[in-house]
Amino acid sequence: MKTNGTKKRILITGGAGFLGSHLCDRYLQEGYEVICMDNLSTGSADNIAHLIGNEDFHFINHDVTNYIHVGGELDLILHFASPASPIDYLEMPIQTLKVGSLGTHKALGLAKAKNARFLLASTSEVYGDPLVHPQKEEYWGNVNPIGFRGVYDEAKRFAEAMAMAYHRYHGLETRIVRIFNTYGARMRIHDGRALPTFMRQALSGNPLTVYGDGSQTRSFTYVDDLVEGIWRLSQSDYTEPVNIGNPQEVSILDFAKEIIELTGSDSEIVFEELPKDDPQVRQPDITRAQKVLDWEPKHDRKEGLKKTLSYFKEKVKQGSESTS
Repeated sequence: MKTNGTKKRILITGGAGFLGSHLCDRYLQEGYEVICMDNLSTGSADNIAHLIGNEDFHFINHDVTNYIHVGGELDLILHFASPASPIDYLEMPIQTLKVGSLGTHKALGLAKAKNARFLLASTSEVYGDPLVHPQKEEYWGNVNPIGFRGVYDEAKRFAEAMAMAYHRYHGLETRIVRIFNTYGARMRIHDGRALPTFMRQALSGNPLTVYGDGSQTRSFTYVDDLVEGIWRLSQSDYTEPVNIGNPQEVSILDFAKEIIELTGSDSEIVFEELPKDDPQVRQPDITRAQKVLDWEPKHDRKEGLKKTLSYFKEKVKQGSESTS
């Protein structure tokens, strides 16, 4: 990548989100000038409040489905703008499709104009409800394009196709990271995903809601491990998709029990109907990341959850105080 004076410049779309804000922190630590772009539809100004006043950090409130203007040179673009939880993309299905298509097109166009490297945040959801386990990058997936989850799954699959088209046709330097379930501080406790939901319910003394019989599995990655993988991919010369996730697989029922034990809660577990097209298994094969990036997760689930607990305790406390 080229340099601009003594500092490289990076644009992070969705930079006020859970993952985006952690990436802002990391690239600032690595000496970059960071431009954070977010329309705050699912991101939060609170996630980047600690960066305001840093001369190397700039925030632009903008919807990336519209024309993107950034003055000066750019070395790198991380395209992370998108709703990412089922609650969000079921409430904003068209916006989710637009940010995956129009937003990706606008961001790629900017990367081409600036001769910048482009890294796309894709997802394990491109594998759908997989018929191959664990999931390797070569697997094409099992996705229902017209199902409720299709708005997110297909938006990301389309975004991958567009990134590769720009790479092949325009010679643009593109990178694709397929992100598996990630957790840590700055998650929204009402975003509908299993971990924040279980944490909120357990810390509030409410029953934990498990869908189906809880036998479906997930693999949870601590956010610091994910950020390290993304950093390494952004600095590498590898152009094919790379899974970044923790292969430590757990059933949702066992995971709920772990959260109850971790929080010391007396909460019970209740069962509700499984949502349509909910993946039955999810586990990354990280062989490619190990070989290409010399990366693997450093935190096991127990350690990562302990690090995250204090954050959720504070968020639940704030929520209870605001409603009292």
